[in-house]
Amino acid sequence: MSAKATSRPKIGLLYLDYVLRFFDRSNFKGWPDKIEHVVYHWGNDKQRFINEVKRKKIQVLIGNVPATAYETFREISRELPDVQFVPSLDSQFCNKSKENVTHFCRKHDLPVPNTEVFYDVAQARKYLKATDYPKIVKRSYGPSNYGGYFVHKVDSEKEALQLFADKRYYPAYIQDFVPMKADIRVMLIGHQPVCAFWRRPPEGEWLTNTSQGGSMDYQAVPQEVLDVAVKASKAANAEYWACDIAVSMDDQYTILECASAFAAFPYIRDWIGQYLMWLFAPGSFRKPHYEHRNWEELGKIAPSLLRTMRHLSFGKATESTDTGELAPNSEFYPLVRTHTMLGEEWPSEIWNKQGLLPHQSFSVESHKPLCEQDSGIESLVTFDIAVDAEPNDGANRDSNHESLSEEQLLAFLMSVKGIGKRLASTIIEQFGVQETIFMLNHAPQRLTEVSGLKQKKCDAIYLQWQSRRIAELADIEAV
Repeated sequence: MSAKATSRPKIGLLYLDYVLRFFDRSNFKGWPDKIEHVVYHWGNDKQRFINEVKRKKIQVLIGNVPATAYETFREISRELPDVQFVPSLDSQFCNKSKENVTHFCRKHDLPVPNTEVFYDVAQARKYLKATDYPKIVKRSYGPSNYGGYFVHKVDSEKEALQLFADKRYYPAYIQDFVPMKADIRVMLIGHQPVCAFWRRPPEGEWLTNTSQGGSMDYQAVPQEVLDVAVKASKAANAEYWACDIAVSMDDQYTILECASAFAAFPYIRDWIGQYLMWLFAPGSFRKPHYEHRNWEELGKIAPSLLRTMRHLSFGKATESTDTGELAPNSEFYPLVRTHTMLGEEWPSEIWNKQGLLPHQSFSVESHKPLCEQDSGIESLVTFDIAVDAEPNDGANRDSNHESLSEEQLLAFLMSVKGIGKRLASTIIEQFGVQETIFMLNHAPQRLTEVSGLKQKKCDAIYLQWQSRRIAELADIEAV
């Protein structure tokens, strides 16, 4: 290692309280300089965290952030423009939610199951009444389905409505059911597949997660699946990446999940460390070599042993001069350096709609606050199903909520953070019970007509109202 330390960036590892750590210093074996670490503590810790990163003069901060801290770290990254986050917040866009995976795949023309995402309960209800079944319903928020426990197959409108009422999932994230032989997890480093394995469902079942009885094997992963995963990795500009790809009964391939946050054997984390050290100090470290389809041999090792294996490396094969062996073929997927992108491809204020309010400190001209939109939070997908016209008078505008009394509406408004009894009473006095209910369903922008009701509180009321309506789906449609 001839390069001077001054040519290498100062590396820091990002940790969060109560969150499992993907990397530690041992994953960067051979890095000659001190590797710092900085811990984010939940709560009002943003400025202290920023100050610590600056004090330690960290230039590259390595580590994933959980979905619940994503917005905060968007703000932190903007306050640290000279610090390179690995993965970048843009490449972690898909970690945030299932909606974000859908946005990402559609933008980059990646194959995905037909997916509908609704924030408006009435639209979701109409869709569920008109669509074909079975369907897959997922909890949208968060990067992981935790072994498939938040993925559900529903065979009828009745089942779907009952599921939303019981689970209180919001928004309504609904996919076409794809009859699968299996799905395939592909892990990539520098856009090169380094591990791929089948996850097959138990006999007669549809869910492939190994934690629920599925099996796994590493042999004969189709080349087309690897190509899809590589395309997704390059679109994300991700230093490391994983895709879950469904294999249908007729051998069609669609992306179920993709993210920079995934479970991996320790040796995979070591390989990522080797890649990152080469990426940031190429004069100090040789380019790593990962033999194509080495997982087919490693997969023959018992998982209990694989979990203990560390610091594996591979040399390039050379032709044998004593046996007359032919020279090996060139690499199928060459290891590729990712590149730093200026600006943000996925600014949170436009794309992250998972019940979060817009950041007032960051202005985007094309984004309207929720209370200024024409009909509250829009559905993320356009549908051809017509919504019934509303009558002009307020007397029977929402027959589903006609029985809500003034006391019940007052209690609901006061349950919203920042809305006290005086402000809640003012809203009802100004519009009346039925008109207030109609506005919550169809014209939330009118709430700003109330003196003292600012945009942030308006958004909070509307979002909580929509969550309440999701929970009422089963009652709305009599079972």
